[in-house]
Amino acid sequence: MSNSILKKTTTLKKVAIWRVLAVTSSGLLAVLCILAINLGWLNNLIASINQPNIGAAAPPVQMNSGAAMLNNALVAASEAVNPTIVSISVISEAPSSQSFNFRGFEDFNFEDFFGFSPFGGRGEGRGREREQPDRRRRGGGSGVIISSDGYIVTNCHVVKSATEDGITVTTWDKKEYPAKLIGSDSLSDLAVIKIDAKDLTVAHFGNADSLKIGTIVIAVGNPMGLNHTVTQGIISALGREQLGMRTSSYSIENYIQTDAAINPGNSGGGLFDLNGSLIGINTMIATSTGSFVGYGFAIPIDLVKVTVQDIIKTGKVNRGYIGAQVTNIDDKFAQHFGLDKVEGVLVQGVNDGSPAEKAGVKAEDIILQVNDRTVRTVAELRGAISRHRAGDEVTLTIWRDKKKITKKVKLEAVDSDEVADNNTKSNKDSEKESGKNETVTFEKLGFTIEPLTNELRTRFDVKNGVFVSNVRRFSPAAERNLQQGCVIIKADREDIKTTGQLKKIIESKKSGETVLLNLRLRSSNNVSVMVVLEIP
Repeated sequence: MSNSILKKTTTLKKVAIWRVLAVTSSGLLAVLCILAINLGWLNNLIASINQPNIGAAAPPVQMNSGAAMLNNALVAASEAVNPTIVSISVISEAPSSQSFNFRGFEDFNFEDFFGFSPFGGRGEGRGREREQPDRRRRGGGSGVIISSDGYIVTNCHVVKSATEDGITVTTWDKKEYPAKLIGSDSLSDLAVIKIDAKDLTVAHFGNADSLKIGTIVIAVGNPMGLNHTVTQGIISALGREQLGMRTSSYSIENYIQTDAAINPGNSGGGLFDLNGSLIGINTMIATSTGSFVGYGFAIPIDLVKVTVQDIIKTGKVNRGYIGAQVTNIDDKFAQHFGLDKVEGVLVQGVNDGSPAEKAGVKAEDIILQVNDRTVRTVAELRGAISRHRAGDEVTLTIWRDKKKITKKVKLEAVDSDEVADNNTKSNKDSEKESGKNETVTFEKLGFTIEPLTNELRTRFDVKNGVFVSNVRRFSPAAERNLQQGCVIIKADREDIKTTGQLKKIIESKKSGETVLLNLRLRSSNNVSVMVVLEIP
């Protein structure tokens, strides 16, 4: 073979090889590009060049076992109790009530708050003039399922103004039911309604005796239309009273205070412990704005239980009462009556014909216990009595004449509208009139007394006493709540008939000793009030 032919052959082979390599390389490159695009590799490569990594690779702190257990307990309790809570929609004739310092939540009106109702229709909004102030309105509240066949407990104030067929209940699974009002009790602010349902999840009733300040609790309800809202806090206090919400002298104030956030719409919802047990029914808040500012109050479960049992059975509450006016005491009262410590509640008066009078309870007795339950406040006494029904017999441990005695009292039924608690039984023992009857000023104590006129006797409905014409501000008398414009009718159980008589009693006291005064206040509907003054 010639050299020229050999060179041509070699050249052709090289060209062929390069063509094969070119085709092969182009194919491989195409395949790699397709794979890169499909796998996002090329995009990721570009992104990694142009963008930084965000977010740490691991959390900065790992919860310790204790925190994890608490978190899990809160989650478990919330999940367990949510199905027992219902949303209650109420159509009422009357407009929403005004705000109070302490208020229930039924007056949360969706139209006023949002300008529209989530249940349909539009309102006119807060502050706009309404053509029909008494038109029907729709409000919201909460309730707790207490039986699998549809009994639900809520607040009396949530449903009391409902129109006929105006109550609708929405359960956890978003089913709606018309509800019937079974009965209500304004004294405890509790009511029971009923829906036609089966196999509902029922709340477990806790034990009121086990409640402690500081216990972690959760409040569950429907605040401001936000269904099944869970908030968490602690029991801030027990036995709260004198909150300005009493509708009657027999209203029961013995509330659980909590800092778990509750708002309008929570009314009638549940307060639960971490076992998922119902320990109270949320009923009101302390507020200056109408919304939560840190304090909420719930009706304790022991009162809830006896009340709903009566309502379900008879449609009303068969609550018993003892028929005595009582007040809290402090260290000055304890000192005067010879108590070693401040405990019990003072009987200021006893109703004519009441169970207390029949049992021999007297004014100036101090009730220390109801059965085996110690009472330290009026709220605790009312709470202890509220556990019992009319016809039950309770044993009162009483401090009288510096010794303990017991009295058995058979409770009688109370009608909040008809039982008059201002007809008190006064002590009949009296002393002879003594001393002059003229204006007297007690400089060290800081008050002035004058003789009674016939006009004052008629105004205060008293036969004897002296009129307190002046109480100096910041004086010892003012600090002990002696009020200007009242009548002192007794001092140390002695009927006072002249100013000189009271002067003699007070001047007979040594420094540090005390005198017990029975007062008649014009605003008290003729109920006697007691104060203790310590002699300077």
